[in-house]
Amino acid sequence: MIHVTATESDAVRAIEAEAISRRFARGWHCLGLAEKFKDGKPHTVNAFGQKLVVFTGEDGKTNVLDAYCRHMGGDLSQGSVKGNEIACPFHDWRWGGDGRCKKIPYSRRVPLRARTSAWPTMEQDKLLFVWNDPEGKQPPADVTIPVIEGATRDDWTDWRWTETIVHTNAREVIDNVVDMAHFFYIHKSFPTYFKNIFEKQTATQIMKGVTREDARRQREGDEGGGGPRMLGNTSVASYHGPSFMIDELTYHYEGYDLHSVLINCHYPIDENSFALHSGIIVQHSAALPAAAAEATAEKLSDFILTGFEQDIEIWRNKTRIDNPLLCEEDGPVYQLRRWYEQFYVDAADVTPEMTDRFEYEIDTTRPVESWEKEVEENLARREGASA
Repeated sequence: MIHVTATESDAVRAIEAEAISRRFARGWHCLGLAEKFKDGKPHTVNAFGQKLVVFTGEDGKTNVLDAYCRHMGGDLSQGSVKGNEIACPFHDWRWGGDGRCKKIPYSRRVPLRARTSAWPTMEQDKLLFVWNDPEGKQPPADVTIPVIEGATRDDWTDWRWTETIVHTNAREVIDNVVDMAHFFYIHKSFPTYFKNIFEKQTATQIMKGVTREDARRQREGDEGGGGPRMLGNTSVASYHGPSFMIDELTYHYEGYDLHSVLINCHYPIDENSFALHSGIIVQHSAALPAAAAEATAEKLSDFILTGFEQDIEIWRNKTRIDNPLLCEEDGPVYQLRRWYEQFYVDAADVTPEMTDRFEYEIDTTRPVESWEKEVEENLARREGASA
């Protein structure tokens, strides 16, 4: 009888996945375009494992409260805005944006304990943000979202905004920050340079790429489309906090560059779902006057939404994995997750390992060689089929 001794390389690697915590990330979360909430009506937002009501008073300030009235549990998001308060549809108790009951029409006085949860809000760049902190603290002065100058300038388009619900944990979308290879296989892009920088509350992805000929010809037809030829793109995308990414995205065409700003943001509905939003603005230029820029923004918005749908299809079918098995071209997945962890622990428990500066540039030599070969094979196969 022959006895074979198993080595470490023979062992089957098991997928590990701990139960998902119901604690939600500390930080600013974007609820979408601010104008959406300024119609004088209450809006229901399911976020952070509960129902919220968002309303704008006559003073123009947009407020976010727990949706359930502390009197008898009425749903404030089904009530009405009266002055600067939200009125419960059950008994007309009036709640202010600070969470205090301001008036009970049928009562001589308001109970001293008549207070509900109020969430800090911020309007910036025509967007509405809400602050979440499991410890109940106000946002620190040094925790900010950078101003996007183009969002309020006349030489840029208005936001083109999309919203969709994704039924998985929000960590899946964060993992894309370091995942170079999925851009080729899922989004039909062709990265040629890829670098990550994590520092404090910011995680940055720097990516440069060229146009994928097989994907371009498939979209436009084998003869190619009209108009200037796109050569590639440069992307500098940074998450500022746990859920709001600003991408300075430049498309390089023959003869000119198209400058845009892409927003990729989300807020958790619960531990197993999140609302995924995207927005894009495009700068006017001599090569792209106002009307053409607006049309381009609309087209890019549709293109980006298609990209999200490609991601969502993957997320819908994959499993959660805490111990991914990586090769050297996969990027710093574990370092990214340590950075991300800072938003899920108490502020006092944030460690230098989570916030110290970390840089990692992927050697793209092997990926580029492999992908060039695959593109050539795809083109040859298509030409052979057409012949």
